[in-house]
Amino acid sequence: MSSSLSSSSSSFSSTDADQLVTDRLVLRSWSTAEADAVLRSGRLPHWAEDFPAEGDRVIVGLFAEHQEWLGAFGHRQVVERESGLVVGSIGLFWPPADGEIEIGYGIVATRRGRGYASEATRALTEFALTAAEVHTVHASVEPSNPSSVRVLEKAGFQRVASEEGLHRFRATEADLTQR
Repeated sequence: MSSSLSSSSSSFSSTDADQLVTDRLVLRSWSTAEADAVLRSGRLPHWAEDFPAEGDRVIVGLFAEHQEWLGAFGHRQVVERESGLVVGSIGLFWPPADGEIEIGYGIVATRRGRGYASEATRALTEFALTAAEVHTVHASVEPSNPSSVRVLEKAGFQRVASEEGLHRFRATEADLTQR
């Protein structure tokens, strides 16, 4: 299966909804065992040495309250294809509201600066836009986090507002096909 975007602009391919594959990454759904390991501060051999980060712990801690985050349009681990290691996480805060859904992401410090966050963000955004109930993916970033601003810009997001100490970004299918 591939995204609904034209094949020349698509950044992911997939054999099933639980796993999105990009050039360098696999975005795969969380397993119960992996979530449990994060909650009990365990370590699994297929995790980068600095995974999970604090943000991963927070998100996993909310899975019990938000079961929909574990679905196809929820949260995923970011796996480096070359090493097979989990190097971050990315997710959609399902369900959408009025056709819009928020995205969040994080890559561990040892893997930053490689473009993984932008690659994963673009792929999950394209996938989100295949859902009939989604027409826009959005994110908010603090101005003090220029790296995250650049992630969104490289992923095809457009800045739509700056207010209350936040830059607000959005992406639609049209935004992504223009790049």
